[in-house]
Amino acid sequence: MASEDAALRYAIVVGRFYGELAERLVASARRVFEQAGADAVDVYGVPGAFELPLAAQIVAQTERYAGIACLGAVIRGETSHYDHVCNEAARGIQDVALRTGVPCGFGLLTVENMDQAIARSGGGRRDQGAHAAEAVLALLRVRAELT
Repeated sequence: MASEDAALRYAIVVGRFYGELAERLVASARRVFEQAGADAVDVYGVPGAFELPLAAQIVAQTERYAGIACLGAVIRGETSHYDHVCNEAARGIQDVALRTGVPCGFGLLTVENMDQAIARSGGGRRDQGAHAAEAVLALLRVRAELT
């Protein structure tokens, strides 16, 4: 669980395989955290979605952050690689949150094509970067209500 010093400090871990999508997701998550009064939002990039769980765990274990938005994109291809990466990234991110108590928002796009990814990566009602940050904030509100 994050220390008291982490109250207004958030982290973003982002898979950068699709660079333009990553930047859009980061911008929208950062905006949500800043609008919520964040003192700091630190961004940590990794090569792709498969690396997100370990990055989130490393960040959570520092106890510097109140929450982590986990962002990236996986676009379906012609092989089963998509299924393995999506499933393991989702499972791993959830495991980090459950093991550490640090809320981890799931902002990994799991889409069929680039058009779907763009539609979900910033600016609209399907903005996964913003939704991941909003999920972190919602979980922190639940914790605050119960402690």
